[in-house]
Amino acid sequence: MFESYFSPLDKGSCVYFLITTAIFFVLLIIILLSEIFFAISNYEKLNFKVISNGILLLFQIFLAYFVNRLLYSMCTKSLA
Repeated sequence: MFESYFSPLDKGSCVYFLITTAIFFVLLIIILLSEIFFAISNYEKLNFKVISNGILLLFQIFLAYFVNRLLYSMCTKSLA
């Protein structure tokens, strides 16, 4: 009865991690470009708080991208 709920998934379920990896990569590029554009256009208003917020945002998105890429790699290798 519970075998359908707790049995291993097939290799097709790894696509979830591939899609989330692509989404986070696109977000990473968009945020990187917007942070660069903001820094160039508002050079006079930059302070430590603005710079650190931008760096932390980039780090969080990169970490989400990396974790999903790692999970996708683990998923495809383990179900090969």
